[in-house]
Amino acid sequence: MSARSSLVAAVLLSACASARVSESDPNMNAIAESYVKLVLAVGQHDANYVDAYYGPPAWKASADSAKLSLDEILRRADAAIAQLGPTPAGEDLPALRNRYLRTQLNSLRARVRMLQGERFTFDEESKALYDAVAPTHDEAHFQRVIDTLSRVLPGTGPVPQRMEDFRRAFVIPREKLDTVFATAIAECKARTSRHLVMPPGERFTVEQVVDKPWSGYNWYQGSYRSLIQVNVELPIYIDRAVDLACHEGYPGHHMYNALLEHHLVRGRGWQEYSVYPLFSPQSLIAEGSANYGIEMAFPGEERVAYEKAVLFPLAGLDASRADAYYAVQALMRELTYAGNEAARRYLNGQITAEQAADWLVRYSLSSPERARQRVRFFDTYRSYVINYNLGQDLVKAYVERGATPADRWRRFGELLSTPRLPGDLK
Repeated sequence: MSARSSLVAAVLLSACASARVSESDPNMNAIAESYVKLVLAVGQHDANYVDAYYGPPAWKASADSAKLSLDEILRRADAAIAQLGPTPAGEDLPALRNRYLRTQLNSLRARVRMLQGERFTFDEESKALYDAVAPTHDEAHFQRVIDTLSRVLPGTGPVPQRMEDFRRAFVIPREKLDTVFATAIAECKARTSRHLVMPPGERFTVEQVVDKPWSGYNWYQGSYRSLIQVNVELPIYIDRAVDLACHEGYPGHHMYNALLEHHLVRGRGWQEYSVYPLFSPQSLIAEGSANYGIEMAFPGEERVAYEKAVLFPLAGLDASRADAYYAVQALMRELTYAGNEAARRYLNGQITAEQAADWLVRYSLSSPERARQRVRFFDTYRSYVINYNLGQDLVKAYVERGATPADRWRRFGELLSTPRLPGDLK
């Protein structure tokens, strides 16, 4: 690490830690406490809502015993928003904090209304919950990419089947998963630590699971610790090793949560960050930065070079085919919004679950098994799907806007350490 990079990283880590809790605004702290308790109260009605909590145990016990009704949660959320006063301008931390709490509370209100039975369109829901709306693409947009893939993939016949045949040669053998993942995680951590100072004692454990609607999940547990679960129900392709290691670990979810805990919860006493409501604008930042973090850790051609030299041999795969594999993967990334379209149409009632799975096979080139798993994801998490691709695009634009390559890690680190939300990225 250069002296300049070391200095930037040290400043990022110490800026908030050097603040004193006594310097926090008592009124804002009271609103933050109300917010945390309201998030926990919603969790009493929605088992998926509270993704993480490591705040005061007494607050959790209070929420568990109070069992507020949805109507009462709405009333208290309105009162908390009123206490925040006018929306402040500026980029200083108090202004960002005010806007964060306001936006998160408004999202909480929308989730409660959904739990009460109110129905939104896909775009209305994503705007209300995540403060963002994904672009719309028609079939012709995806077909153009598929036509290009048809010319690249070997064989003849339907492109989805040819894609499955092509990718079959890049599956990590089950008995080698642990070694490949552990190696990828170590490399992602090493690359991240060159630019960001990690909180002391941070660590996570990895376990394999099955029968989940997702491929990987980070359960943040506080004290700079995470549990990362990897779904091994379906075959795992070689690209997923780095993807999951970066996305769930470094510089993704684990790093994001650990830095927020270090800078804001411990450094400033901002307890609102001790709880993470999954269906909220914070998730767009979390998922977007985790996806973009892969590119941050492995810029340009570095990923393919590393995987050819290390991961392909570890997995027992033919490294001479790595360039061809990643050329196809680059085209596949242009199909990521096909999942949004399937979810939009399905959740708007325009197509059935079976038709949504067929759409995913045809336009995102998923296997039938993965397509059905993806529809299960839609059923559980609904418009959350926009946070991955739209989130990545917004984070990428924000980090790279007017920045030299040397500045990108500084801006990325600031994003992971401050109360930023989707509206701040535009």
